[in-house]
Amino acid sequence: MKTISYPGKPYPLGATWDGEGVNFTLYADNASGVELCLFDDTNATTESHKIVFTERSHHIWHAYLPGIKPGQLYGYRVHGPYEPENGHRFNPNKLLIDPYAKAIAGTIDWHDSLFGYEIGHEAEDLSFSESDSAPYIPKSVVIDSNFDWGDDQPPRRPYHQSVIYEAHVRGLTMQHPEIPDDIRGTYSAIGHPAIIKHLTDLGITAIELMPVHQYVNDRYLVEKGLSNYWGYNSIGFFAPDVRYSSKGVTGGQVAEFKEMVKALHKAGIEVILDVVYNHTGEGNQMGPTLSFKGIDNASYYRLVEDDKRYYMDYTGTGNTLNAMLPNVLRYIMDSLRYWIIEMHVDGFRFDLASTLARELHEVNRLSAFFDIIHQDPIISQVKLIAEPWDVGEGGYQVGKFPPGWAEWNGKYRDSIRDYWRGADSMLGEFAQRLTGSPDLYQDDYRRPSASINFITAHDGFTLHDLVSYNEKHNDENGEDNNDGESHNRSWNCGAEGDTDDEEVIKLRKQQKRNFFATLFLSQGVPMIVSGDEMGRTQRGNNNAYCQDNEISWLNWEDADKEFLEFTQKLIAFRREHPAFMRRRWFQGQPVTGRGLEDIGWFLPDGTEMTEDNWSHDFAKSLAVFLNGNGLHALDPKGERIVDDHFYLIFNAFHEAIDYVLPPKKYGDNWLKVLDTSMDKVRRTTHEAEEKISVQGRSVILLQHHVKRNERH
Repeated sequence: MKTISYPGKPYPLGATWDGEGVNFTLYADNASGVELCLFDDTNATTESHKIVFTERSHHIWHAYLPGIKPGQLYGYRVHGPYEPENGHRFNPNKLLIDPYAKAIAGTIDWHDSLFGYEIGHEAEDLSFSESDSAPYIPKSVVIDSNFDWGDDQPPRRPYHQSVIYEAHVRGLTMQHPEIPDDIRGTYSAIGHPAIIKHLTDLGITAIELMPVHQYVNDRYLVEKGLSNYWGYNSIGFFAPDVRYSSKGVTGGQVAEFKEMVKALHKAGIEVILDVVYNHTGEGNQMGPTLSFKGIDNASYYRLVEDDKRYYMDYTGTGNTLNAMLPNVLRYIMDSLRYWIIEMHVDGFRFDLASTLARELHEVNRLSAFFDIIHQDPIISQVKLIAEPWDVGEGGYQVGKFPPGWAEWNGKYRDSIRDYWRGADSMLGEFAQRLTGSPDLYQDDYRRPSASINFITAHDGFTLHDLVSYNEKHNDENGEDNNDGESHNRSWNCGAEGDTDDEEVIKLRKQQKRNFFATLFLSQGVPMIVSGDEMGRTQRGNNNAYCQDNEISWLNWEDADKEFLEFTQKLIAFRREHPAFMRRRWFQGQPVTGRGLEDIGWFLPDGTEMTEDNWSHDFAKSLAVFLNGNGLHALDPKGERIVDDHFYLIFNAFHEAIDYVLPPKKYGDNWLKVLDTSMDKVRRTTHEAEEKISVQGRSVILLQHHVKRNERH
């Protein structure tokens, strides 16, 4: 039966259902012809109908098909020259995923026909494959975008009040005993009351989900019985990955994702997506032809200038999307707006964000990508977080993103790890990180909340492993990532891995308290990786990207409830005290100076530090005074924000040090509210200039209640 088609319209891109039919559009500048292929069901290996597009407007091919409904499966075959040396890899034998597909039914079934060239041919990718890939490629899906959002509203939590929880959909939920078996590892599980209760009890304000865009599971991993568990290999930037769906593959995944967001929002929790716009899952010249490569290779990827057969690779994955091209910029912006407007997400963490800023070979902070986001009235209003590096030359760009952006602060991670493992490092470096990293972010009108502070993330050791292993212990399929550094900056506290030594176990617990106390008492936005609050271990694996199993999943039954309670109380304390959530920088002299109005730095004898004290790499201890009257900020009603005074003592030395508290002008009495050398803090009061003992490798926090008449 012949399918009726009308000319249709060039916009919007993708497949759009209007209640009576579907408008199909595809950008393919260099193509000579486009065919739309319709499939009857997910098991179909050949198309039931093929529609040749006859309309083309501004490099966009389009047609309207009346009577087509949501749930319809489709794909494209695109004609054009097969000239890899000129950047063109058109091959109509390959069924292609719509880049704008809102849902994708299923996953890739690896087969040689998925490659545009003949596998094993002596000419490699210069050869031409005539085998049909349709039986092995997942089909794009027409969806119904209608959804009852009810009274859903974005929480719009200010950055400075945020606590971010990085999590994997499967890893967080696969072993939770209260989640039904049939929804474990899915969007529904993330929105389940048991997970939401854990997040709210912990004090989390935003969950940052590792990639949920439909991704490619690498062939070499599948053949080893593994998977690309982390998902940093996107192929569908509008489609929530079908692997995390419990409600079907022909659009159910979209509704399920929306239900998850709605449930999290109701609990006041924002949803941030980890997005990978720097590359796709099609790899280099030897990779498969799944979508962009076959639609118009030269219009999507960065190719080597003098030999367009090859790809520029700033990502370590084989290819790089060309964000300098208008159609690629439009594609990224359309995707971001879709997730904000239609899916109600609250922000994005951009993987290898420096790649998107590259103009030719240089990283340019004023690139078109940032200009377009800055002026966009929708995208510019959500949380934008950069992973500020890539693998190319000059790709490490910490502190160089524009106003409005926050950044994963790798220098914070490294400095705090070094400090607590006892490495030689300047106290000045530690002080910069503790105060929000003004050396990195204070220019260009940025604020302390530009710094996303973290000790651990998905990439590297867990917090428990950070204090339990000196060396990585990956299996034969693991890869050494090491957080982008020469080593993990870890310390096993005297024994490698599991141990029965009570002293080592005690020290490890203390070190974990030290790390989290430092993190949540630092200026900036704290981020933890899921499971660290419960003592999760990967048994020394520092790169579990391919481990979709118990190595990566949270073991809820074996949770460290004592450390969980410590973390809950610590986050609650931070939330109650604006002194640790400053919206503005400390003022006065530089952070390494003396006599500041709002902050002071002290030696163990109670005197203020001098400039010379900051340059001693053997120094392991210091104290910090925070003036609750020096926050320099107003609340939403225009009233001045004030807090109590605080005195923090950090001692990374292995022995106890006596500290003399500062003179009365800083506070005449102090209440000890935190001591990481203890499992349970015994609250004690201390007078000005009193001498107290600070145990080795510990943090003490003292609080001076500022009476109303003392607040000025």
